[in-house]
Amino acid sequence: MSTDTTTKTPEPAAVPAPGAAPEKKRASQGHQRLLTRRDRITLALMAGVPTVLHVILVWFTALASILLAFTTWDGIGFDSIKWVGLDNFTQLFTDNPQFWPAVQHNVIWFVVLILIPTPFGLFLAVQLDKRIRFSRVYQTAYFLPVVISMACIGFVWQLVYNPDTGLINSIIGANKPGHYIDWIGDPDLNLWAVLIAASWRHAGYMMILYLAGLKSVDPSLREASALDGANEWQTFKNVIFPTLRPTNTVVLVVTIIEALRAFDLVFVFNKGAQGTELLSILVTNNIIGESSRIGYGSAIAVVLLVISLAVIIPYLIATFRKERRA
Repeated sequence: MSTDTTTKTPEPAAVPAPGAAPEKKRASQGHQRLLTRRDRITLALMAGVPTVLHVILVWFTALASILLAFTTWDGIGFDSIKWVGLDNFTQLFTDNPQFWPAVQHNVIWFVVLILIPTPFGLFLAVQLDKRIRFSRVYQTAYFLPVVISMACIGFVWQLVYNPDTGLINSIIGANKPGHYIDWIGDPDLNLWAVLIAASWRHAGYMMILYLAGLKSVDPSLREASALDGANEWQTFKNVIFPTLRPTNTVVLVVTIIEALRAFDLVFVFNKGAQGTELLSILVTNNIIGESSRIGYGSAIAVVLLVISLAVIIPYLIATFRKERRA
């Protein structure tokens, strides 16, 4: 018996002609679609409307305030605008009895925020970073004042400071006739009362910033410190806190801005009168108050802007330098 064995030679694969695109690439090109007219209109509206509003409400008003700071205007008709040069600034620095107390109060606001709620927020962040039980609940409770508007916080603390039925006076027994403590009306107390309410909110803000910074710390640093025999405080002081330098910079800038933009809480309490004057309150009172001295109020706003830029610009320069080095 013989067996016929047939050997088949495999046929070579077809080689695409030079210049011919692969089928897969052709298919992908065939599925590409250009933006339709409706898509272009939608994108233009989504990008254009916010841009126009930002330019009008931010940049245009800022430039207009700078120009109006060198004029006098009562807000009635553009014909009444008169150029006065530096007269508004001269009067502001020499003849306004409320300006320098307002500057002092803004400085006090910053000092209190940086010395009391900021370290307390760091303390809360360190404790929550240990992953204790119910840490999410604590984090939400401490951060809740941050998401509430300052106006609502002002109304809440007004009830707390009420001389007759307020919580504080009821606890210390100062809610009886002849023993009232007027926390809001007393010029020696109202600024500190407002600062307590502001610190209550600011602590939660600082807690979140520091908690984010602590989450980015390399765990190996803690392990190496523990192997070297360092206790918890030594580890935090010598290892953890130095790595929080970028976070500390952000905290400093945020605290300065918060101190300069303070307005809502004070305005709700007593409209910035009787010892709670702030630069933002002076701007509002002169621009939309009874006097309507828009040029003078714009001069105060320019001073506030210059102080803010003196803090923000160095921070931005340092940030850009770090990005270039990286």
